[in-house]
Amino acid sequence: MVGIGGLGSAAAIELVVNGIDRIGLVDGDRVELSNLHRQLLHGAADIGRPKAEVAAQKLAAIRPSLQIDLHAERLTTANAEEILRGYDCVIDATDNAPAKFLLNDACVLGAKPLVHAGVVGLRGQLMTILPRQSACLRCLFPEPPTEDEITSCQQAGILGPLAGMIGALEGREAVKYLSGAGGLAADRLITIDARTLRMREVPLRRSPRCPICGPRATIEAHPRGPAVPRRSPPSKELS
Repeated sequence: MVGIGGLGSAAAIELVVNGIDRIGLVDGDRVELSNLHRQLLHGAADIGRPKAEVAAQKLAAIRPSLQIDLHAERLTTANAEEILRGYDCVIDATDNAPAKFLLNDACVLGAKPLVHAGVVGLRGQLMTILPRQSACLRCLFPEPPTEDEITSCQQAGILGPLAGMIGALEGREAVKYLSGAGGLAADRLITIDARTLRMREVPLRRSPRCPICGPRATIEAHPRGPAVPRRSPPSKELS
């Protein structure tokens, strides 16, 4: 679980109540007042505390037998491979595009199934990535958008209940994958508009020009970590 905010809180609860025995929590941020309307695991008394530690405490109260691995740090190109190595499935609960592309690349290179989601304003999206079997994030967008091309969470805000809904769906996708239940959102992008309560499904397919999972990939593993483009500088630290 990378990110223990609005998406991550709901996804983590979904995992725990559905019997997952071990989870890893990755987040280098601390709880802020502005988080509380959407981050179910954090309360006013937790302001200033590391999000990963708070989440571990709350999840252990739900099921004391749960094994929790704490990674109270930001995911970077230097530590992604080591942190993700011991897990069967990865959940992207981050809140910015660079972090999402780092996770996509690390999971494709490391052959780790990834449940991707994002929420901005009143809209959210979800897809499951099975490395080199289904479309990945770079099949849709070969390069991460620049800061001036997208609206950030800080600019547009986030509707709290929508983050909880998408996060719960992320947790359910992970449970379906781990249990072999099928019906995954692979090769499908699910979008939800909270204003109209409409859900849309967009069919996807792997791109032969994908820079990481296509036959002529231009992104390869790096000695200090995964997913560094051959023609681009290493990624900066990400949330």
